[in-house]
Amino acid sequence: MTSIKDILPPSAVITHAFYGLKDHAAVVGALDQLVDNMNIPRGVFAGDNLITLGKSLGFLDDKVLMAAFQRHAATPPERGAIWRLATLAWAARTALRAEGDFVECGCYKGVSARIISEVVGFADLPRHYYLYDLFEHDESMPHHSMLEHSATLVDQVRERFSDMSNVTITKGRVPDSLAQAAPEKIAFMHLDLNNAEAEIGALEVLFDRISPGGVLILDDFGWVAYRAQQVAEVAWMAERGYHILELPTGQGMVIK
Repeated sequence: MTSIKDILPPSAVITHAFYGLKDHAAVVGALDQLVDNMNIPRGVFAGDNLITLGKSLGFLDDKVLMAAFQRHAATPPERGAIWRLATLAWAARTALRAEGDFVECGCYKGVSARIISEVVGFADLPRHYYLYDLFEHDESMPHHSMLEHSATLVDQVRERFSDMSNVTITKGRVPDSLAQAAPEKIAFMHLDLNNAEAEIGALEVLFDRISPGGVLILDDFGWVAYRAQQVAEVAWMAERGYHILELPTGQGMVIK
């Protein structure tokens, strides 16, 4: 019997990053059965609530992306989200054809923004990267708490980008904090606020600033737990003549 243990990278990505499961061991057992029934037991991806069989997983051959990923993706959720990170890397590279700066609303620890920065060589570009987050959590805040939210997280993120003079980190609630610092033209925008009201607020302020050819990635768009965001954003975009592509990673994508 072929099991997932017999399929090693670059043939596969197998992680423990699954959410909402009753029995993780049972899922691993089911994966073993799936793999045993494959004619060509390669191309398995299992993690981040995504399972695929027989895919090429070409992003594993992207040496620049993988080097940045190995440097900065440290926790199981970060490593499990490699396909999401690969999507962001594609979007950022594509956005370099458009005018404007980069934006991430909901940067948390700055991991995805740092990986993107290294993939596109952002430190040497004549562009600016704007990062926003509350960086901490209490019961008065509408977003859900994350393990590393704290009063010192913003300083840790500033340290992560201390070697890049073209990065601005703003602490505060989006969209209010956008008044402190925000670009006039945007080439790449990543929304990951885990809150429908905040994301619509960010779109109200920033979407018109996205240049033609610019790319918008909505991190939570396709996740059942954040269904309210999908409902609100589909309606908001439809009013402006745009349709959001839902990706198997749970992300949504719009090219301006």
